[in-house]
Amino acid sequence: MSNAVRELEVRLDSYDAKERGAALSTLAGLIDEVCEPADDNGDVNMHCHSFFSYNADGWSPSRIAWECRKRGLLAAGLCDFDVLDGLEEFIEAGHLLGLRTAVHLETRAFFDAFASVDINSPGEPGVNYVMGTGFYRSFAEGTPQAETLAELRQGATQRNQELIARINAKIPQVALDYQRDVLPLTPRGVATERHIIRAYGVAGQRIFPDTNTRAAFWAPLLKLSTEAAAELERDTPKFDEALRGALAKRGGVGYKQPDTTTFPPIGKFTAWVNSCGAIPTATWLDGTSGGEADCARWLEALIDYGCAVVAFIPDRNWNLKNRQDREVKIAKMDELVRESVKRDMPLIIGTEMNKKGLPFADDLNGPVLSKYSELFRDGAKFIVGQTILGRYAAMPYLSERAAAAWPSASKRNEFYTKVGGLPPLDRADAEALQAAGPDKAFGMLADKIELSTGA
Repeated sequence: MSNAVRELEVRLDSYDAKERGAALSTLAGLIDEVCEPADDNGDVNMHCHSFFSYNADGWSPSRIAWECRKRGLLAAGLCDFDVLDGLEEFIEAGHLLGLRTAVHLETRAFFDAFASVDINSPGEPGVNYVMGTGFYRSFAEGTPQAETLAELRQGATQRNQELIARINAKIPQVALDYQRDVLPLTPRGVATERHIIRAYGVAGQRIFPDTNTRAAFWAPLLKLSTEAAAELERDTPKFDEALRGALAKRGGVGYKQPDTTTFPPIGKFTAWVNSCGAIPTATWLDGTSGGEADCARWLEALIDYGCAVVAFIPDRNWNLKNRQDREVKIAKMDELVRESVKRDMPLIIGTEMNKKGLPFADDLNGPVLSKYSELFRDGAKFIVGQTILGRYAAMPYLSERAAAAWPSASKRNEFYTKVGGLPPLDRADAEALQAAGPDKAFGMLADKIELSTGA
């Protein structure tokens, strides 16, 4: 790869949206030179965090789209915590690059039905990671959808500030100021726990410029010798993970056990997702907690709140060193897939991109996931279809209009999957659909399906 391409890729991560857009436009002209051919039988990554929440490499939505297109992925999904700041950028990047895209939002909510057991946030009974998938439009300020989105943003900010206050009280030598030290690490004012931990690492370097003095400061918190702490700090990702455990996670000096007031009730969140035209989505960890152990019961409880899709990170269930853990978690993954299929719930997978060392995308042709490859590719196509039909045909998956057209979930899933499996929309396609209006746009998409299938 040329230095010019590398420089353009770096510009994709600028906090200046205009600079990102200019760089992406230039790179789009180099697709045939730089990118692998798009592969309809390729891998997918439908769960990519960007720098609008936290990406381990500091990638923007445009950079994620470019990197996915460069590798020839079938489809890609943006998934940030508590914000939809990258929605328009990611969808437009897909149009420019010829990449199927979808946009999701992830958060934590309190799940009363499992209030006494861990679900998918270890050590935090009742706390449930949950998503809305297939968001396809932005919301004007003052609308109920925009107001709830603002509440999610404010809730994240409040939790961050409270966490910093607790940590500052315990280690005042490296006390942070949220505005000065943390917010500059993110482009739109919504930081995460990982940003906060990195800021404490930087503060340590500023306050204790001598390596040995700094290591002696961190060593008691990390429960390491001074020498081991100094060695660990040379590997920034590993150091940050250890510091996160010591400062913010369960048992850390700043940790506070969440309760029913810490996160919104799950019903409020799923109702908001539905009002946005997106799909409330069950988010699964690995099946070993008390809440997830009975997969059928857990799914049925979430279906009662409107969840119609399942999202998870397969790497957690099979890419394990311990053979016994691996066998147990693969069996749990089998159960999840089986129970989801039984309920006509499409499956969305990805790798998050929020931690160093994660695979870029799950290997759907590998020895473990190949048996699910068609299901996972169809899940990606399905949510792309939801995005297209919602954005241009005013027919999101859970709308009354869609339910009337396809009362059977399996038939509706099939149609949305076919729409998502059409060749990626380019700018001309998107503009034509937008100009046609919802009814004609639907007809245009249906005609494309007939042509592609020979029906």
